[in-house]
Amino acid sequence: MSRFVLPSEDVLRAREKLVLDHFHDEVRQDWDATLATFPHPHYELISQMAVHDGNEEVREYYHDTRLAFPDQDHEIIAFRHGVDAVIVEFWLLGTHKGPLGKIPPTGSRHRTRMTAYFIFDEHENLVTERIYFDRLTIVKQLIGGVDKRSPRGLLKLGRILKGLLAMSGDAPDPRLLETTPPDFVR
Repeated sequence: MSRFVLPSEDVLRAREKLVLDHFHDEVRQDWDATLATFPHPHYELISQMAVHDGNEEVREYYHDTRLAFPDQDHEIIAFRHGVDAVIVEFWLLGTHKGPLGKIPPTGSRHRTRMTAYFIFDEHENLVTERIYFDRLTIVKQLIGGVDKRSPRGLLKLGRILKGLLAMSGDAPDPRLLETTPPDFVR
């Protein structure tokens, strides 16, 4: 596959349908349908340097994120096609009603701009969803809703900071560190 030639329109339309179905099924929290878009589910969260690989790990990721943001939704901003990928820019939104890792719920809403690369193999199978976003943007919005003037709010802020510190020592997934530069043949 040449990196300079896009696949046919039929292939691009099929990829687009699969990615839009994937987004729709995630919002509906239909995990069986969402996972069916992959032969082997694989998520890479670049801001966290974390990988969720396989059915069990991805279901756990879905569970944890929907526990934290049960009303999670998205607004698509832009949709682009690449030689081996669909690139989607979107707003992710939700209300923090449950624990986010070790961060207690704040009740605050967030609206965070993200980019997801849906990577396809040579057989047109979705093999990776690679997501880029700024974690600080989410944290600022979650903390922003805490009343910092009340004793209860200050206590909550202390628990949030303690949770953030506890999560800051996670080692990056080595699969995201071992990269190979592209071969630019002239």
